[in-house]
Amino acid sequence: MKQVVQNYKSGELALLDVPVPGCKPNGVLVRSAYSLISTGTELMKVSEAGMSMLGKARSRPDQVAKVVQSVATNGVPATYRKVMGKLDSYTPLGYSLCGVVEQVGAGIDDVKVGDLVACAGNEHALHAELNWVPKNLYAPVPDGLAPRHAAFGTVGSIAMQGVRQGESRLGEVALVVGLGLIGQLVVQLLAASGVRVVGADPDPARCELAERLGATACGDPASAAVENAVAELTGGHGVDQVYLAAGGGSNQPVELAARLSRDRGRVVDIGKCRLDLPWNAYYEKELDVRFSRSYGPGRYDPEYELEGRDYPIGYVRWTERRNLACFLDLAARGRVDVEPLISHVADFDDAVETYRSLKDGELKAVAVLFRYPEQKEEAAEAQAPAVSVPAVRRGTAAPAPGRAAGAPVRLAFVGAGNYATSMLLPHLAQRDGVELSTVVTTTALSAANAKRKFGFAEATTDLDAVLGDRSVDAVFVVTRHSSHAELTRKALLAGKAVFVEKPLALTEDELSGVLAAVEESGNDRIQVGFNRRFAPLLQEARKRFGARTGPASLRYLVNAGRLDHGSWYLQQGAEGSRFAGEGGHFIDTASWLLDADPVSVYAVAAPGNEDLQVVLRYPDGSTAAISYVTTGAPGFPKETLDLVADGKVLRLDDFVRASVYDRKRWVSSRLPKARDKGQSAELAAFVKAVRTGGPMPVPLESLVATTAATLAVRAGLAGGAPVTLAGAR
Repeated sequence: MKQVVQNYKSGELALLDVPVPGCKPNGVLVRSAYSLISTGTELMKVSEAGMSMLGKARSRPDQVAKVVQSVATNGVPATYRKVMGKLDSYTPLGYSLCGVVEQVGAGIDDVKVGDLVACAGNEHALHAELNWVPKNLYAPVPDGLAPRHAAFGTVGSIAMQGVRQGESRLGEVALVVGLGLIGQLVVQLLAASGVRVVGADPDPARCELAERLGATACGDPASAAVENAVAELTGGHGVDQVYLAAGGGSNQPVELAARLSRDRGRVVDIGKCRLDLPWNAYYEKELDVRFSRSYGPGRYDPEYELEGRDYPIGYVRWTERRNLACFLDLAARGRVDVEPLISHVADFDDAVETYRSLKDGELKAVAVLFRYPEQKEEAAEAQAPAVSVPAVRRGTAAPAPGRAAGAPVRLAFVGAGNYATSMLLPHLAQRDGVELSTVVTTTALSAANAKRKFGFAEATTDLDAVLGDRSVDAVFVVTRHSSHAELTRKALLAGKAVFVEKPLALTEDELSGVLAAVEESGNDRIQVGFNRRFAPLLQEARKRFGARTGPASLRYLVNAGRLDHGSWYLQQGAEGSRFAGEGGHFIDTASWLLDADPVSVYAVAAPGNEDLQVVLRYPDGSTAAISYVTTGAPGFPKETLDLVADGKVLRLDDFVRASVYDRKRWVSSRLPKARDKGQSAELAAFVKAVRTGGPMPVPLESLVATTAATLAVRAGLAGGAPVTLAGAR
């Protein structure tokens, strides 16, 4: 098998052929799927190996002291031979991986061959194709967690142990100094614990990433931004804890900690930074300085790590193995998101070149993964299985309550936020034949405001009362994303037509729940707010383009821009990713233009931000490439689209101008007013369907296919491979 090794004397890195380790008792043999490069610890070791002997001595004064002691005990010649022998040997790299159990040793009964496990330890979770891992240094990977994400288990445990040492409490304020890999994870763990976090790092990109992942504010420690943020959040008292996750030789982190801590605050050292504590500053505030030892209790204890002797949970609640399992559970439940931290995934065969690129600064990265050749196909299949497009089954519907001829369509709104009040209600409030019956919100004042502004007959916070009101014909679900599927399901079971803003669902289970309600009730009266296909300009351009005979190529650039800090769209753990919420718009538009539903999805993400490239394949060979970017210029149009087929080109420029290039060129005139993205026409079509009992504006099968394709983007990002939409028409 192959393993990454380094000669500490010469600095040479190599991918060496070595024997397969034996499977000893009290452990398992694991075939690696992904292993994580620690861009802090490992690169420090790699850099030290490239130094001169004097440089090595200066960087490791602890080892120099051991050499001096050995000289006094054993003499110069013996010590020299010992030191040179140790330096001129290959040493391993790596300590965090995920892989598949290939063999189980005696005494192991908690995993079996074929199980996926996350592994830890700088002697056991190495960058190697196979590793023997003792019992207390692995943990089973929860269902649904991708192997590439589980490979973060060890560094996640390091961050978690640091947070535990800080004894953070709900509502406190913390400062994280250093926003590298460990620092980013500390930020997320603190935010998940209800702690407000300020980050400090000289790299603006890392500051921005930390803010997207939960930090309240971040900035360069040399500027006034960090100090101002701390003063504002703490009323000038200072932070409750400081987490030192920085490296290097500067004493700035510990000085910053003293300046910004409150009286009797806690300072936790997680990284390996200089610790010349300014005595007066630390004494006057009586600061509590703590060290966080690696993954947690058990680390460096041979009886725990090698012999498998656990500590009783009543005495040691969080051991290193329990920390590992806890982090994996948080990642599986979406409480911690490691995907944005992945800057690069390299094939294991390119390990040496990858380290060189990192060391030389050519590859700027927060986290880098090695992907192992034996696992490419298996891992891709495990991470990105086919996403099911559930079949739509309609039961027998109860007869709808009759409506007197000419009676208005009575609508209820669940939710009255910005989108409802700016993009939907203005089109409905003055529409003939529509009566705004009831508005339901979670807060009484927002319901009262909507009632006053748009003329609702009633305002309430009681959803059940509205669903039980037989006079209500249709319910609009315009709440946060995480509630859409459940509210839609309830409204369908109550016999209401439903207009639900995108997305219809955030998970496959949620989508299946909606369709189960359709089957149980026989009520398939659903419209999802995919309004762009109703835009007059795009409708006219499609008509001018005409029918096609061959496959088409579609390109859709969405210049989404950055969200304001604090937007609930950034709450990915609860509300799904930004693309999960918005992406259905663009997939639906592409599918409508191509007159088909996609059969596969391939998605890749740009490192360090939310930029996505999504490629959809259709039954006739047509493709649609959606570029969803947040890093573009604000002044550039938000949406541009090109459709090419049969020697023709359709061009849409941000719903302001459209053109079709054929034998004769057609160009629309510039719209005189605001962009019309189809909301008014969509609402008119929905109200008409409710009034007449005719077909809904978009077939339910199409809505389901678009939702499944949107969900497949997440699976594709996790697996790094195309995702087949099983059951697609």
